[in-house]
Amino acid sequence: MVHGTKEVLRLALLALAAAVITACATLPQANDDKAALTPAVDAHWQKLPTEPYKGKQDDIQFVDRDTGFYVNGKGNIWRSRDSGRSWQHVLQQPGTYFRALGMIDPQHGFAGNIGTDYFPGVTDPTPLYETNDGGDSWHAVKNLPGPAIKGICAIDVQKVHYIDAGKIATRTMIHAAGRVGGPAYLLRSLDGGNSWINIDMNPWVAMIVDVRFFDEMNGIVFAGSDANVERSHALIVATHDGGKTWQKVYESKRPSELNWKGSFPTRQIGYATIQNDSEDKNETQRWIAKTTDGGKTWKELPLVNDAKVREFGIGFANAELGWVGTSQGGFETRDGGAHWQPIEFGRVVNKIRIMPDSDGHFVGYAIGSDVYTFTSPLGLPATPGDTAPVKVGKP
Repeated sequence: MVHGTKEVLRLALLALAAAVITACATLPQANDDKAALTPAVDAHWQKLPTEPYKGKQDDIQFVDRDTGFYVNGKGNIWRSRDSGRSWQHVLQQPGTYFRALGMIDPQHGFAGNIGTDYFPGVTDPTPLYETNDGGDSWHAVKNLPGPAIKGICAIDVQKVHYIDAGKIATRTMIHAAGRVGGPAYLLRSLDGGNSWINIDMNPWVAMIVDVRFFDEMNGIVFAGSDANVERSHALIVATHDGGKTWQKVYESKRPSELNWKGSFPTRQIGYATIQNDSEDKNETQRWIAKTTDGGKTWKELPLVNDAKVREFGIGFANAELGWVGTSQGGFETRDGGAHWQPIEFGRVVNKIRIMPDSDGHFVGYAIGSDVYTFTSPLGLPATPGDTAPVKVGKP
């Protein structure tokens, strides 16, 4: 009987030991704490091989799965034809600060220069450049009307469907806006850049950092209320008549702020970063802005309570999943901005582009001090947003 009891006890201890070993095997190792805290989806942000850059690079765009471009403040334009695995240096133009890209297709597109009298070392006054040969050569856009635009901070390219002789046709709508620090102007083309109009935005905003149009009549500008950032409030204005008039739809109550970048994963749901440049150490909370009615109204959501954080780019793959780039690294949300957690995709990410993939999912690109890419796993489909064709009509 004693022998039987010992045997039962021995078997029980063996079973317990096996259970403990199995459980321990599923736990992260001591040197892998970061992996334990980082969701599996974060592993899909991967750094691409690009030339080292000390500061903030500003824009990247892929026009298909293979072909992409990125630009920076040293007057450089780089091109990839293999999904970012390698890059070709197609332009080096010292004195030019390339701030924005707007590619129509792999052959035709535009690059915006921030212009003179803002950053030291920028001597090029040309606001907009164009390529018609896939980036092999770039030339200044000459047919810009109205007063000379000081510089460009954002370019928005959209394919617009319309009715032509009873048939559905498509044309390319382009808006190029700037600049940070002012003055505020908006270039507008409804024919792929063949002709332009120049909209003076100074009656409504003092500086423009980003622009997004949904169709020919309805658009959003992300801006600041004063050219002096110490007096500026973050400001968003909207138009419903093709840019003839604008209405204020959001303004922060704090000084030293401006809206930096915006993202609309759906027609109704949009997000914007609120950059705070205050030196007040008591002003520690950082915010983003969110709309759920197509930009008519906006509410502020907390991002992080950290005075060192300075917000830059923002991008959403769908209404729930999105990222913000800051001076202290990246942040991710999976619940539409209600909660955020730090992620690794480089510092000072200024632009996040989401491109729907052929299988209904998406590929993301983020540019700042480095260039990162994100490939969505199954179960994370993209919703039509910034890259989807837009239709003419009221919201």
